[in-house]
Amino acid sequence: MYLSSIDRPHAAHPSRRRSLFHVSGNVFALGAVSLITDISSEMVTAVLPVYLMIGLHLSPAVYGVVDGTYTGATALLRLVGGYVADRTRRRKFIAGLGYGFSAVAKLGLPAAGNAVGVIGAVIAIDRTGKGLRTAPRDALITLSTPPQLYGRAFGVHRMMDTVGAFAGPLVALGILAATGQAYDAVFVASFCIAAFGVLVLVLFVRDRGGEQPSKGTVALSSLGGLLRIAPVRRLVLAACLAGMVTIGDGFVYLLLQRREDLSVGWFPLLAVGTNLSYLLLATPLGVLADKIGRQKVVLAGYTALMLVYLLLFGPFGGWPLLVVVLALYGLFYASTDGVLIALAGPVLPTGVRTTGIALIQTGQAMAYLVSSVLFGLAWTVWGPASAIRIAAVLVAVAVFAVALLLRGIPSTDADEEQPA
Repeated sequence: MYLSSIDRPHAAHPSRRRSLFHVSGNVFALGAVSLITDISSEMVTAVLPVYLMIGLHLSPAVYGVVDGTYTGATALLRLVGGYVADRTRRRKFIAGLGYGFSAVAKLGLPAAGNAVGVIGAVIAIDRTGKGLRTAPRDALITLSTPPQLYGRAFGVHRMMDTVGAFAGPLVALGILAATGQAYDAVFVASFCIAAFGVLVLVLFVRDRGGEQPSKGTVALSSLGGLLRIAPVRRLVLAACLAGMVTIGDGFVYLLLQRREDLSVGWFPLLAVGTNLSYLLLATPLGVLADKIGRQKVVLAGYTALMLVYLLLFGPFGGWPLLVVVLALYGLFYASTDGVLIALAGPVLPTGVRTTGIALIQTGQAMAYLVSSVLFGLAWTVWGPASAIRIAAVLVAVAVFAVALLLRGIPSTDADEEQPA
């Protein structure tokens, strides 16, 4: 549709050597960058909820705004990053800018002190970096992988990413224990690790800058063109709906901490439990998605999320509750994060693939911003038990709606199809 088959990297390089996991070296390099960066990011994420709500005594409503900002406030920059990366064909450079912004932002947290407004600004800068880097990175994964292996490639990448997410809270916990609960030490160490991730990107990730699209392929009008493609339009709607019923990790962990009366010192380990489940399941579920259908795996993930919400105020507690909830929460992420983008990859034309991925991610992030704010308000007005039960009902409704939207999404490359 936008490019001929000879322009597609997987068609142009049929003899590309692949690793034990049958993915390219570029995917592994991107996974290494994400692994290192997620150590840095999760060091901050693991302590931020307890730092803000217990250390700074923020209300759930205010925390909801901050948490929404952390994921969604700069979501439109995903579109900017995706469009510029497609237009210039410098996906590695745009991703590198994003990783650099996030690294520098870590130094702003200790400088912010107790000023909530400054903390919000620093978080916005950090998320600006994530907004710029995510779509170019995911586009590089698809451009380094044949379509039939997208699920596997994203599964391997997300597995490596989650190794970092698993290690990050443990590193933060160790630093807090060694420094007498000095949050500033966590933030400074996070910056150093993030800077190393940028260096790995520069040295080991290969761009596809030489593969230029046909003239006129990448223009502002291409965004409207993407939405005129029925499968892309349905994917964007499904991503928005899914984001609208997903509350932040911090809320889930705060509810667990309050229900089980866990000490503040153990709070970062809740993220470790989720990330361990995600780590173990990401690659197997990615491979399974390629075999049985990516739609089925995504829907199973949101069903697991509904069970998580129900169990937070269910009939039993203690360590069995912690194990089951964190395992299901990791299953949710492993079933949806990379698999949704793998589902999108084949229906997005190569010439505007980064823009298309950014469009889907932006819709989901903007919806998440609204969801986080509304959940914080619901917690404040009706209490945590009512708020999470309402969230569970909304997830159940969303599962049926997403199933209808994703039905019939093709698995062949969009460049091999004619316009709808």
